[in-house]
Amino acid sequence: MDTLPKVSEVKFLYDIIYEKDGRIVYEQNIFDQIFTIIDQAKKFIFIDMFLFNNEYDRKHNFPQLTQKLATKLISKKLKQPNINIIVVLDEINTFYGSFTPEHIDNMRKSNIEVIIFDTANLKDSNPIYSVIWKIFFQWFGTSGKGLLPNPFSPSAPKVTLRSYLKMLNTKANHRKVVITEKKAVIGSANAHDASAYHCNIAFVVEGEIINDILYSEKAAINISGKDIDISHLKQNNLPANDQVMLLTDGKIGIHLLQAIEKTGAGDSVFIGMFYLSDRRVVNSLLKASNRGTNIRIILDPNKDAFGVKKIGIPNRPVADELHKKTNGAIKIRWYNTHGEQYHTKLTMIKYKKNSVILGGSANLTRRNLGDYTMETDLKINVSNDTAIVKQITQYFNRLWNNSGGVYTTEFKQYRKESIVIKAAYRLQEWTGISAF
Repeated sequence: MDTLPKVSEVKFLYDIIYEKDGRIVYEQNIFDQIFTIIDQAKKFIFIDMFLFNNEYDRKHNFPQLTQKLATKLISKKLKQPNINIIVVLDEINTFYGSFTPEHIDNMRKSNIEVIIFDTANLKDSNPIYSVIWKIFFQWFGTSGKGLLPNPFSPSAPKVTLRSYLKMLNTKANHRKVVITEKKAVIGSANAHDASAYHCNIAFVVEGEIINDILYSEKAAINISGKDIDISHLKQNNLPANDQVMLLTDGKIGIHLLQAIEKTGAGDSVFIGMFYLSDRRVVNSLLKASNRGTNIRIILDPNKDAFGVKKIGIPNRPVADELHKKTNGAIKIRWYNTHGEQYHTKLTMIKYKKNSVILGGSANLTRRNLGDYTMETDLKINVSNDTAIVKQITQYFNRLWNNSGGVYTTEFKQYRKESIVIKAAYRLQEWTGISAF
């Protein structure tokens, strides 16, 4: 792997929040880059976004990220009427059909195609409940006059009971993708006000992979049951890059496990993750550690979710298991969150001569890796002396070592040895009756 052309076409971005000299510091780059890419687009803009809404409890204060992106797209369409703009959103943004947010209405009025992804055709991640839903409730739809409070904001439109019942299927189009004819962004960041301060990562790519991403989005639209052709967006004569591969849905887990299983003594695995719970991944990490692989993991403590306090599931019981079963050989630190989340989904596996990097929308959970949700990741396979490997190594080392600020805290800070918490995690992971 001595000759690696076009590796410079992959750019690594991240958003982080940390403490320095007694104050909170925000470093945010991802949406600044997305806005620049939108400004540069001439032919089309395609966005597939899990969360694109501004519903949250107004006692909190967040940047108006949703409105900024919607306004950017509307302005772009006004300035360039012939540009094709398509936005695919998970149905959680309308609370499963209960209402239509104003920014979605405004985009549609500006001739922007907005598709609400229908999750009905996705596999049942919560099969026990989904059987009940399909037999008794799905026939009645979810729209109509809402009587129940919106779970995301007391000031948001009220929603229907049927919408709550549909939500319990826990299905989602979880992708976070922005594509133009020139560049694409694949990452973990949502265009969501209440997520604006989260720590996230993203990759900016160019070349033939743009067509691969478009093809995957065409398949997603078809799964959703929408009859919209985007094949005309395909670009010709784009350069290829053999070191970068698009992974979607269940293929992400397959490639991740294969990469971990190839590790041995002297190799290393570095993970930065919002949720780590998939039993296959946990067992693979334990085996890798026993082979002498150096493993370091930064996890969100799972203590906050948009103003709601959580009890640490799944990360704390999983971290305790990894620590105990390897006698501390697997090193774990917690991100030092302040109400926001360490929402990153990034893994780097470093062998003797090359590294495999996986990052994007997928958490390391049964639902995200098991072909239940719609996910998009990039897999990058390059030599260890390339710029992107050095950049990601510096990113991890900065957070791990608290270089220039306080980013992470010791494992014992949030260690959870509770048998009840462990049992709850294992039951939720196995049944799919969970938020992760």
